[in-house]
Amino acid sequence: MMEARVLLEVDDLHKSFGATEVLRGITLRVRAKEVIILIGPSGSGKSTLLRCINRLEEPTRGRIRVDGVEITERGVDLNHVRRHIGMVFQAFNLYPHLTALGNVTLALRKVIRMSRPEAEARGRRMLEHVGLSDKVDARPSELSGGQQQRVAIARALALEPKLMLFDEPTSALDPELVGGVLRVMRDLREEGMTMIVVTHEMSFARDAGDRVLFMDGGEILDEGPPATMFRDPAHPRTREFLRRILHGAPGGA
Repeated sequence: MMEARVLLEVDDLHKSFGATEVLRGITLRVRAKEVIILIGPSGSGKSTLLRCINRLEEPTRGRIRVDGVEITERGVDLNHVRRHIGMVFQAFNLYPHLTALGNVTLALRKVIRMSRPEAEARGRRMLEHVGLSDKVDARPSELSGGQQQRVAIARALALEPKLMLFDEPTSALDPELVGGVLRVMRDLREEGMTMIVVTHEMSFARDAGDRVLFMDGGEILDEGPPATMFRDPAHPRTREFLRRILHGAPGGA
């Protein structure tokens, strides 16, 4: 069986904010349809890595290629780049004055100049895809947190990205609302969406991840399949982190 092509290549990526170096030489390969789980303590650089991949942050140095195209080149069309890289944040970032459908279709109409009927047809399909076909006309204030996050996922999917980035998508949700968002993400995995997910949802990491990467101090210290990482991680810092997360030891991140 042929191995899937490499979709994302990150080479020697560095990012500094003033004198603080947040990413210290990240090198990463992600294959098409692979689900990568990023774990690590707060401040380890996970979110900054995602924001650099999506070019929301400018890398200090290093290269990023998506499907063979270098997106860190000078003068690259960032709107074009972001059409291929969907991102879902901790905060839902929905426009409060727009309906769910309006939020999903805005970029379709304004960025890729899709006609309103075509955009709305795709928007309805995306909302149905995340289980919200009955909330098309609802505004964010009329939706639960979990529903708002699913609208945000539908908005990202509407642009038909090659890669989806999730930055702790359930961390702002009440516990009873987490399951609906994770179900949508599991469905995306089954459909073959390539994903990088920053999360503390370790059951999701075990079930849905192809590889788990542990970050600390701006570096990838450890990586492997979930079974290996949760049973016998190679790096002592990974073992300490997982012990705290999984068993609630004092001082957990």
